[in-house]
Amino acid sequence: MEMIARISRGTNMDQIYLPKNRHSFPVGCHVLVKPLDTSSRASTVMKPVLYGIKYVEPVKMSVVESVFECVEKHVGVYENILIAGSFVERGFHFHDVDILLLTEEKVDELALQRSVERVTGIKTHLIVLTVKTLVQGLSTDPLYQCMTSMCIARKRFLYKTKKRVLYKMLDLHLLKSDLMLEHFDALSGDEKYDLTRNMIAIHLFLREKRVNSDMVHAEIQKVFALREISEIRENLLEKKIFLKQYKKIYTDTFNKLMEGVRHDSKQKQAS
Repeated sequence: MEMIARISRGTNMDQIYLPKNRHSFPVGCHVLVKPLDTSSRASTVMKPVLYGIKYVEPVKMSVVESVFECVEKHVGVYENILIAGSFVERGFHFHDVDILLLTEEKVDELALQRSVERVTGIKTHLIVLTVKTLVQGLSTDPLYQCMTSMCIARKRFLYKTKKRVLYKMLDLHLLKSDLMLEHFDALSGDEKYDLTRNMIAIHLFLREKRVNSDMVHAEIQKVFALREISEIRENLLEKKIFLKQYKKIYTDTFNKLMEGVRHDSKQKQAS
């Protein structure tokens, strides 16, 4: 452990004050005091950038730093590293860490993923993309928009995109959520949450210009009359009531997508 403190002038001896709330350096232990090279430290230490997040537990921030360091050791040149998903949400309901690595370099994804898991002790889901691919995804895929709206980034980023609705692609994404209607009892709470979030994100994307995590969570609570999102993750749902509303939203969203597909087909035939 390292701590940075300032030397204060005392009456008989100069002194260094350390906060009492610390994880190391008990009273009576010996420590080494040396000057801090602020010029080199300032150039090498970068603080993580939070997007759409008001609070992150300290233990999570230590995991984030470990992830960044591990990725930087394995990847020579990269545009950015983003950590998203349930890990960045308040609390400890996550089962893995979602990492989005933006780079033009070839990356041994399996080796990097195993290395991060070895360092953090947490299951890792690694996605490697180029910036161009990410920008395309932000234009057409609501889940990309949700992911970047609430994340911890290694560097600051700003991607300007214009919304494009690809109805056939969204239809394929929506098909994943059909599992809820057929396999409700066999799904875990986390799986039910993922399928619901996927459907609602597409549902909102067809109406809104952009979609973010807060919008999706608010819509889920609204349409399913939930007090907390955790009711899905913890399997505290009234099956009959939930599935009735789920099927209604799924059908409405599917019908809108089919209208879009038919409209696109007519336009292509006319041209």
